[in-house]
Amino acid sequence: QVQLVESGGGLVQPGGSLRLSCAASETIFSISRMEWYRQAPGKQRELVATIIGNSRTNYADSVKGRFTISRDNAKNTVYLQMNSLKSEDTAVYYCYAGSPSRSWGQGTQVTVSS
Repeated sequence: QVQLVESGGGLVQPGGSLRLSCAASETIFSISRMEWYRQAPGKQRELVATIIGNSRTNYADSVKGRFTISRDNAKNTVYLQMNSLKSEDTAVYYCYAGSPSRSWGQGTQVTVSS
């Protein structure tokens, strides 16, 4: 299994931006599907964004137009650019690597508050 480490979380004011990174321990070239999930306190984990291959992307309705997922296979890294952040975006954000790895990172906390 590929090991995943998220970073880039923190405290940001409403309307601000953050970029999350998900660094893999080995190549992700053969892993077509990479995803970001999030889990807010008392809520179930939800899918935020998916990237398939290098360019096919999908987003939850709640983040469309504000979040952008991308990947750099040369750096074994997946990114989540988050703009126009809202208080309801507060959650722990997790990176997920699809088949054949099917592995999760440990998560990074994002808190949106004034």
